[in-house]
Amino acid sequence: MALCLANSLVCRKDFVPYDQLVRYKWWYKNGYMSSTGRCFDIGAATSQSLHEFEYRQQIFARSYNIPIDQLDFLSDTQILSKFDVYCSEHGVAGNGALMRLAPVPLFFYKYPVQAVEFSGISGKITHGDQKAYDACRYYGALIVAALNGETKKQLLDEEFYLRHKEWFNNKTLHPEVMRIAKGSYKKKGGYKDGIRGKGFIINALEAALWAFWSDENSFKKGALNAVNLGDDTDTTAAIYGQLAGAYYTYENLPAEWIKHVYAHDFITCLSKWIVSEGQQWKPKSISQNIQPYQPNSYTNHSTSFPQENTLNPVRNANEEDSQTFTFASDQASSRRLQLPLQSEYYPKEHNMNETGLASQTGIYSKPTAAAVNRGYNDTKRSRLYTKQGSEYNHSVLNDEKINDSRHGFRRIFQKTRK
Repeated sequence: MALCLANSLVCRKDFVPYDQLVRYKWWYKNGYMSSTGRCFDIGAATSQSLHEFEYRQQIFARSYNIPIDQLDFLSDTQILSKFDVYCSEHGVAGNGALMRLAPVPLFFYKYPVQAVEFSGISGKITHGDQKAYDACRYYGALIVAALNGETKKQLLDEEFYLRHKEWFNNKTLHPEVMRIAKGSYKKKGGYKDGIRGKGFIINALEAALWAFWSDENSFKKGALNAVNLGDDTDTTAAIYGQLAGAYYTYENLPAEWIKHVYAHDFITCLSKWIVSEGQQWKPKSISQNIQPYQPNSYTNHSTSFPQENTLNPVRNANEEDSQTFTFASDQASSRRLQLPLQSEYYPKEHNMNETGLASQTGIYSKPTAAAVNRGYNDTKRSRLYTKQGSEYNHSVLNDEKINDSRHGFRRIFQKTRK
């Protein structure tokens, strides 16, 4: 989902929740951006929201006479503004909102106010509870601060929110999120003292920050600490990795782990593309003369960064959709954004249905497999929609895991503590 979100940001060159939901739907139904070409793990809250999104698309198409095969490729901002992208039930606060967050603060880090608000919205479109919105805002702010060079002590300061209150548009945090911001995770005993890496977003946020606080300045130790809490191990570690990666930088990630990352070059390319497009983005509501945020607490170390690298992230795409960008050292204002440059990399184009990773090359680039209606009855209220007797059950709206198989979906409720 993080790769889907990243692709949306670089293709739209902006924060477009509708497009994000489209790509999540592609992942869910066709394996878009999956390492296996299939959606092999999804939370029930996300699943419910994506079904609701597709249902709303059908209604929207009829209301505005939009051909079904064009629904996933809308770009008119006036039309998109009429679509309600908040597809979650109320009270949904699973950790799925938080685990995919990093591309947003990475893209918008020069404009902290927008970065923090967009971080919240990115979670709210699938997880509608205020706790999910505020957890994403708070964690997004931490990542922005890390990218802008703040120290670990500053990031974990109990007054972090107050010192950056303007980043939050002076909007308060939910009390449970504020409790974490005040340092509730600082427990030496970890699991013994009640830290749990569970599916509830408050537990997950607290667990990830505990791992960061207790990692002794080692990404490897922190990631292992997160996993060894048990419960929802992969998600807790993914949340930890977003902040820890922003803080420790690419160079300090375990080399023995990096070499095993699937599609490493593709992900490296995409991450640079995010930064490149983010450097050019400006808020529409402010003057073009307003300068982006420039903290004074760090030095630009771009001298060690090669002057220029040209990457062509697409192959066999339409000419109008192809984009070749130049990523120069002076574009990376923070040392934490300076990834080691690779040689030219050309990721393969793939059929969207049950295939590996592929770049979505532009706003109008269409996958070869179109999304299809999965039995929705638009005469019913979407909130009451159920598909009786099928493999889908929407009654559970937390983030219990669903295991994908050829014969449908089965829930796995038993979790083994590792």
